[in-house]
Amino acid sequence: MTSDDIKTLLKQESDAILNIPITDEFDKAIQLIVQQIHLKKGKLVTSGMGKAGQIAMNIATTFSSTGTPSVFLHPSEAQHGDLGLLQQNDLLLLLSNSGKTREIIELVQLARSLYPDILYLIITANTETELAKNASAKLFTGNPSEVCVLGLSPTTSTTMMTVIGDILVVGTMKAIGFSAEEYAKRHHGGYLGKKSRLLFE
Repeated sequence: MTSDDIKTLLKQESDAILNIPITDEFDKAIQLIVQQIHLKKGKLVTSGMGKAGQIAMNIATTFSSTGTPSVFLHPSEAQHGDLGLLQQNDLLLLLSNSGKTREIIELVQLARSLYPDILYLIITANTETELAKNASAKLFTGNPSEVCVLGLSPTTSTTMMTVIGDILVVGTMKAIGFSAEEYAKRHHGGYLGKKSRLLFE
């Protein structure tokens, strides 16, 4: 792969990021996260299948380290008992590029059989699906083409999901006034723990 090839890929992905539609759905999602987790004392439960699931797991750990309790729930394992981690006032954050992922659709059905009023947010490239239409807030990726040479493997789409997750994390941190001192309490070890403590000592 030449340097020009790499520059082309970088431009395609950066253009896709800059073209993520900015709507009031972001504000709505952040307000719901604050309401359910910080006011009603639920937790954020992220979920996705395959590579989207790996991004959902990363989003959960980032939220937890920045003051918003969050866990990842594998949609298939949910059908074998892990659904039991859900509690009243929890909020689901679902990742499905197609908006048609069978396991995610089933997860919503199962979650609502347990808690009929449970709310969910979705990050998706397809806002016209039933899954998206029934979400309390839908974060649209803009549906960019994958940079994969086959146009199949999740590449650009997972980048969009990661960036949208970052927007939600940072927006929530601002909304709750999350401080370096609070960060240090949750991230004591390593370079970041030391750096965060230096900000308030």
